[in-house]
Amino acid sequence: MNEKEIILKKVLVFAGTSISHEDAAKVLDATYRPPISRGDIEKAVHQGYRIIGIIDGIFFSRAAVGHKEIIRAMQENATVVGGCSMGALRASELDIHGMTGVGKIYEWYRDGELEDDDEVAVATNPDTFEPVSSPMVNIRETLKAATNSGIISSGECKDIVKLAKSTHYTERSYLGITKEASIEGIISDDTSKILLRFCTENEADVKREDALLVLEKIKKIISK
Repeated sequence: MNEKEIILKKVLVFAGTSISHEDAAKVLDATYRPPISRGDIEKAVHQGYRIIGIIDGIFFSRAAVGHKEIIRAMQENATVVGGCSMGALRASELDIHGMTGVGKIYEWYRDGELEDDDEVAVATNPDTFEPVSSPMVNIRETLKAATNSGIISSGECKDIVKLAKSTHYTERSYLGITKEASIEGIISDDTSKILLRFCTENEADVKREDALLVLEKIKKIISK
C-alpha cells in the first residue's frame, strides 16, 4: 500500500442528507458514514481517521456532535473540515480553534447573517437519511431567484420568507409555502402556481453546493 492509499484510508466524511454517499464518492475517495451525532468523532479518531469531514449531522432526534469532542479530535492531530449543514454550524463556532470551514452557509453563520439551527435542519427518511422537507437556506435563495426573475416582488419575497420561517422545519416545502402564501393573500392563486413551478424546477441548492466544497477542500488537503 502506497502513501496516498494510506492517507485515503484515514479520510472519513459524515454525510447522506445534503449529498448522497454515492454522489460524494464520485468526488472524493473516502469512507462515508451517516450524519454525525454525539460520540461519532471520538470513535473516528480512535479508529485512526486523521482527516474528518462534517457535512450532515443529527440535530434534534439525538444529541448533536459537541464542540468539546471536535476540539479534542483536533488536539489529537485530526484535521476537521466542516460546511453545508452541521459542519457549517460547528465550523463557524470552532474555526478559532482550528476547524476549517468552507462554503456560503459557513460564512453566513460566521458573519452573523444566520443564527438559528433550523436554517439548515430538515426532516429525513430514517432509513436513507434523504431529506423529506426543504431547508430554509435553500428556500431563501430560491425565493430571491424568483424575485430576480420577476415572479414575485421584493415585498412579497420578504413576506413569504417570514411565512416559511414560521413553519416548523419538518413541514417546510415549496408546495406548502406557496399554497399558504396564496391563502394568506400574500400572492394570487395564479402567482402561487407559477412560483411553485419555478421553485421546484429551479431550486437554489446551497446545501449541496457547499457539501461539494467540503469534499473539494479535503481533496486539496490530501494533495498537499
